[in-house]
Amino acid sequence: METRVARFSVANQEDFFQLHETENGECFCAAWWVPTWDEWRTRTAEQNRQHRAELCQRGGFDGYLLYVDGHAVGWCQVGPRDRLSKLVAQFDLTPDPQVWAITCFQVLPTYRRQGLATLLLSEVLDGLRQLGVSKVQAFPRKGDDLSAEELWTGPEAMYHKLGFRELRLVASRLILELDLAR
Repeated sequence: METRVARFSVANQEDFFQLHETENGECFCAAWWVPTWDEWRTRTAEQNRQHRAELCQRGGFDGYLLYVDGHAVGWCQVGPRDRLSKLVAQFDLTPDPQVWAITCFQVLPTYRRQGLATLLLSEVLDGLRQLGVSKVQAFPRKGDDLSAEELWTGPEAMYHKLGFRELRLVASRLILELDLAR
């Protein structure tokens, strides 16, 4: 099994759309970009796909794709945290332009439980270090016995394994942080 992680770009944009149409045909990783969760619930898959296409047209390639044997099988959305006003408001975060956020995480079901999510996250963190990012946060649900639908921000244990520390709990979601400068 040959694996690689690639930063989201014009060159692999179609892989992104194919991955999301295959597994998560409604989201297209647009949930955090919509101003409210009430508005999110009324959106169609086509609206979300169009929103993502518009983000890409403006250079909004905010993530990394995981490939296995040449096929995109995983995705991690990551970028400057404060660009997502809904995230900042939901978690009552003090604005900080230095902090980046991992906001979505996906591995196709047939590729889960093989260590690929941890591999993807590890590669994402290396990529962020190369970009000069000093601090990154993640917002997983608390707990180990969660359904696949509850893991769209990644499993808590994976973040802890790679050195994230807990800042606080907000409802059922953790705010975890990793200092990349260390």
